[in-house]
Amino acid sequence: MAAGGRSYSCESADKTMEWMTAIADVLRSFRLLLDAHVTNFFKDRLWETVDGEWMECLRKGPVQDFVGIPCGLVREHWPATLKGFVKTLKSMVLPRDPKSSNTIFDDFQVAQLGSVLSQGMNQKKKHEVEILSAVVSVVASFVGAATVIDVGAGQGYLAQVLSFLYHLSVIALDASPHHASVTSLRAERIKKHFTVKSRKSQNGTKLLHGPTTITCQIFSSNTLTAVLESMIESSSCDNERAGSPLVLAGLHACGDLSVNMLRTFIECEQVKAIVCISCCYNLLSDEHFAKSDSCSFPMSKGGKLLGLALGRSARDLGCQSEERWRSFTKEAAIQNFELHAFRAAFQLILDKYYPSTLALTPAIGRQGKALRRRQLRRVLNSQLDGGERSIEFSAKGQCVKEPHLLTLECAEAEAANGHDRGSVVGVADCSCTTSGIKDVCGSSSKFCLFEEFSRAGLSRLGIGNTDHIDLLGIWKDVQPFIDLIGPYWALHAALGPLVETYLLLDRLLFLQEQGDGVEVKMVPLFDPLLSPRNVAIIALKK
Repeated sequence: MAAGGRSYSCESADKTMEWMTAIADVLRSFRLLLDAHVTNFFKDRLWETVDGEWMECLRKGPVQDFVGIPCGLVREHWPATLKGFVKTLKSMVLPRDPKSSNTIFDDFQVAQLGSVLSQGMNQKKKHEVEILSAVVSVVASFVGAATVIDVGAGQGYLAQVLSFLYHLSVIALDASPHHASVTSLRAERIKKHFTVKSRKSQNGTKLLHGPTTITCQIFSSNTLTAVLESMIESSSCDNERAGSPLVLAGLHACGDLSVNMLRTFIECEQVKAIVCISCCYNLLSDEHFAKSDSCSFPMSKGGKLLGLALGRSARDLGCQSEERWRSFTKEAAIQNFELHAFRAAFQLILDKYYPSTLALTPAIGRQGKALRRRQLRRVLNSQLDGGERSIEFSAKGQCVKEPHLLTLECAEAEAANGHDRGSVVGVADCSCTTSGIKDVCGSSSKFCLFEEFSRAGLSRLGIGNTDHIDLLGIWKDVQPFIDLIGPYWALHAALGPLVETYLLLDRLLFLQEQGDGVEVKMVPLFDPLLSPRNVAIIALKK
């Protein structure tokens, strides 16, 4: 991997440290962009923190150009510094091509899951479980382990495949009693199916065991280590399992859980291997930054020396998906940025009229999002003219006569937390007759949507009477800058893959710092279009 004439790799602790140092230098130089949050775009005039030449160039260009920035797109007519920014970021991120995973093990093959084992899985989960279960099986065989600990097992999809398809002894650890119950019930149904199938075969009935479920909150590596040591002690009278190597497996181990798994791998002698895919970096605890050996970030000694702080906003950026940007249509991108604009303008309402509420850092999150969807959908549906007419807005808010479908629910979901896209609804010209509204972008539709968005958000915060709020005035104030939010947010999102790369390299370096007794690889396993968090840390004790 090359950048500016230098190549980066993570084949050794020294090389990993060199790579992390280069990334830290880049992230520090764009600290304001890195730590930005969409809610403060208008309030703090965030566009003024970015090179003015960049912003002016991007705002004049087509939407497809700046939407491509997080994916590494550059245009020849762009300023040289902007092109250098995009190329540097792209050259320093971890590769995501899963084809390389086929080369880490000899004769590595993925078994396709039948309808019984894959029941209840969506396409993404089936893809992940098929591949990860095959990897865990190979790793378990390599270290001579018959038992796998599925940490953060959820509904037990991975645990059940490892049990029934690969015939491993599996302990499914999860904090939810409900998940443990679902795992056990599903395992019983699968067991009955395979038992009947086995009886019909000439080989007779096979002895089948589903995963054992344990409900436990894993607050630290000490907790996880204690659970494993208790299991080891309870199995000491079982000659077959006594002293048997263990493998830790985690499919999208959330927040601190992945960190605790890595530490437990080092601390617990009987754990001989780990296969861990992380997620939810924003949920990492950071109150012990650089002061404690048990802090979640940075984990490595090298990371502590570099002293790069990544706050929650920056770590949340590391959870974003380059592939989601790649899949944006022009229409979906425009509506996504409009939803960003609604939320940022809503922040101005709180700042002007409810500063005490704003000081509490209000969230109008999932429930508020659902409420806004329902209200907006009601308004939109009431505005449909026979379901045939709709209007489109350009990135500069100008009315375009060509009809299109407004993916509002999709855009709002993307803007909030990047979850799956929702249904598609159409938009017709709004029938509002409020004086002055028609002068805003030549149409009242956007203001009507903003008005409904704002009233729903205020209702979510327990604010009912909104007659005194000059919503139209605020909307007019932000109009000259709305077309800057797309370019700005594309530049912001382009830092996301670099943040995730740094977080993963820190974890890799932590294992490399343990010395020659640990062999560790970082491998992309999944199709990033289906599963953006696709990089696995695979480590073995020699």
